[in-house]
Amino acid sequence: MLGTASEASSLIEQITREELSRELGRAALETLTLIAYEGPLSRAEIDYVRGVNSSFIMRHLLIRGLVEREIDKKDARRFIYRPTLELWRHLGLEKIDDLPEYNEVKKQLANFLANNEQIDENEEGD
Repeated sequence: MLGTASEASSLIEQITREELSRELGRAALETLTLIAYEGPLSRAEIDYVRGVNSSFIMRHLLIRGLVEREIDKKDARRFIYRPTLELWRHLGLEKIDDLPEYNEVKKQLANFLANNEQIDENEEGD
C-alpha cells in the first residue's frame, strides 16, 4: 500500500487544488475540442491529429472529469476517450449538436483526416 506522511497532507492538498483550479491551456482546449467534436477517439488518434504526444493533457482532462476513458470494444488493448456529462453541463449544452458550428467543424475534421490518410497512403507507396 502506498501512503504519504501526514505532515505532507496540506502541501498535497494545495498542489491538487492549484492543478484543478487553473485555467485550461491552449493544448488542453485543443484536445478537449477534438474529443468533443470527433470523439470517441483513442489517444493515438488524438496524437495523430494534434501532431504531438497528448499523454499529459489526457491525464489532466481525466483528473478534471472533463473526459472519460473506456476500453475500446474493437480493440481491448487500447482506451477510447469521450466527453463526460460534466463537460456538457459545464458548457451548458444538452446535446452534441449544440456545440458551436458543429456541422462545419465536423466537416473540416473529416476533410483533414481524409487528406492525411491519402498522404500517408501515398508515402507508403513510394
